[in-house]
Amino acid sequence: MRFLYNVFVGLALVSLKVIALFNNKVHLFLAGRKEVFQKLKCDLDPTQKTVWVHAASLGEFEQGRPLIEEIKKQYPEHQLLITFFSPSGYEVRKKYKGATAITYLPIDTVFNAKKFIKIVQPVLAVFIKYEFWPNYLIELKKNAIPTVLVSGIFRERQIFFKFYGVWMKKALMSIDAFFVQDEGSKNLLNAIGIDEVYFVGDTRFDRVQKLVEKNEALPFVHDFKNKSYLLVAGSTWSKDEEGLVQYINTVAREDEKFIIAPHNIDVLGIEKLKSSLTKKTILYTQKEDKDLSCYQVMIVDTVGILSKIYAYANIAYVGGGYTKSGVHNTLEAATYGLPIVIGPNYKKFKEVKDLISLQGCTSVQNTEELMTALSLFSKDKNLREEKKQITKQYVVSNLGATKKIMETIQTLILR
Repeated sequence: MRFLYNVFVGLALVSLKVIALFNNKVHLFLAGRKEVFQKLKCDLDPTQKTVWVHAASLGEFEQGRPLIEEIKKQYPEHQLLITFFSPSGYEVRKKYKGATAITYLPIDTVFNAKKFIKIVQPVLAVFIKYEFWPNYLIELKKNAIPTVLVSGIFRERQIFFKFYGVWMKKALMSIDAFFVQDEGSKNLLNAIGIDEVYFVGDTRFDRVQKLVEKNEALPFVHDFKNKSYLLVAGSTWSKDEEGLVQYINTVAREDEKFIIAPHNIDVLGIEKLKSSLTKKTILYTQKEDKDLSCYQVMIVDTVGILSKIYAYANIAYVGGGYTKSGVHNTLEAATYGLPIVIGPNYKKFKEVKDLISLQGCTSVQNTEELMTALSLFSKDKNLREEKKQITKQYVVSNLGATKKIMETIQTLILR
């Protein structure tokens, strides 16, 4: 089966080279990997110890960031290498100052895995949440390099738990310690003979809590809100925006204000959203020298500030719930103690299911339900306060995963 896997990887690589001629993201995916080995040789000192952390994309990086920062803090003499699989992670964080080197992870071939491990020679390898590349895992095991998975989450339908997935299970068993988000994941791994599994929770809770502790002010949001009731809609897609626009145009009172931060900020999409609104609207990039208190809607046509904007909100709508992949990050809103409204697709996200069960998050099926929910929240301060206590307490009760993981990592690094 491993032979077939390697054949498949080779064929996929050939296909990607053809697709790259027409797809910019795939072009970045391949182009960014051309000089990886040379970059590693230039950026890393072979006489120094290196900790390697791998994240599939930006979300996984942010999830593991508290651990990355703690490793850097406790082992400042170690080099820190961060690798990404996806351009959406690498392109955003390629200048992250906390790392010695940041690169793409070369495609999972036997040759690449051997060469990568030979150059880096990590004293510890950390994989965040997903990304089980068998050739890399096997090579790490061959070289007796301690390997851990953090914030892992497993489901019964995954290949490791099927009769035909024995070879992948063997690769998975190359990992020395698994730090998982839920008891179900621990039970699944234990059932296939993997015992070094620790149910510690999700490092994302520690990450979002740090955002609150930083308390970074955004004066423009303060000026825009101007003591009004504020709904912040984050990571919205067109389907999310249809319902929000209808509510804003037909139901919202003058003392209600809205900040919408679309998931995609392409010019045409932003202009379409703005033109659909009948209330006075301004773009983030056009806010200079304007009296922001005069506007009722602001569209954030930039990235990187949504988590700070939530601090000013009275309620949050988190987008993505109408897409196949599902709702986006609700924890950034929850950590500020906000009532949260989302679309219908959330089943694969543990924290969302938890918040809905606790009644801190409201899922709506369509525009009609959205308008009803938003109207209710805007009028009922006591309801908002009730939800606020639920979401805030949920985050607080789940803090501490980073500390628990570090206790084991220390033994692996120092062994």
